[in-house]
Amino acid sequence: MNEMKRFVRTEALLGKEKMENLYKSTVMIIGLGAVGGYVLEGMARAGIGHLILVDFDSFDETNINRQILALTSTLGRKKTEVAKERVAEINPDCDIEIKDMFVSSENLKDLFEPEIDIVIDAIDTVSSKCDLMEYMCRNDINFISSMGAALKTDTTKIIYGKLSETKNCTLSKKVRKILKQRGVDITKINCVSSTELPQKKKYEEDNTSSKQMMGSLPTITAIFGLTIANEAIKILIEKA
Repeated sequence: MNEMKRFVRTEALLGKEKMENLYKSTVMIIGLGAVGGYVLEGMARAGIGHLILVDFDSFDETNINRQILALTSTLGRKKTEVAKERVAEINPDCDIEIKDMFVSSENLKDLFEPEIDIVIDAIDTVSSKCDLMEYMCRNDINFISSMGAALKTDTTKIIYGKLSETKNCTLSKKVRKILKQRGVDITKINCVSSTELPQKKKYEEDNTSSKQMMGSLPTITAIFGLTIANEAIKILIEKA
């Protein structure tokens, strides 16, 4: 067991046995952006012993408003590399594995080779997200998914529950429809979502491009991520 003083307050709350469970846990986080970055923060500071971090992207300036790993000093750098460095600063004893890759149906089998206690799905590409969730459901892999945090402002409407019970979330609606068509039981999928009606719709990034983005607040994405981390910790401390 890690004997460093940095985790004594967590152990004082949970007890030695449950703290040991966290040290011995393997957590995979897929997506290290606005939500995933805060999941990572919670996992690292909880003393998780083995983290597998998955992302393909690099930081750009538009990430700074909401992504905890996005700083002036990290612009242009790979999210996986920055994440690994941050975890090492928080918990040098953590075994950190990074996978610089875009998750798709073609590489899911390779992704899940090691034994993993829980997976956090924090990606927002609908096709990849649905492929990932379907694979985990069919292979009995324990996971929590993040639904849409953009276009929301009310922190009191953020909830943890079943995918089948989500409402007022465009991403949830798309994911539910696709997974139902594939015969996946969505009543067994745990996720964090917001029941708040979406705020203003997408806006064009500039006058010369058709590219659109959705507005988001740092507070909402942070609470999404930390809620997921908290629920994962509750699951991990009770494992046999």
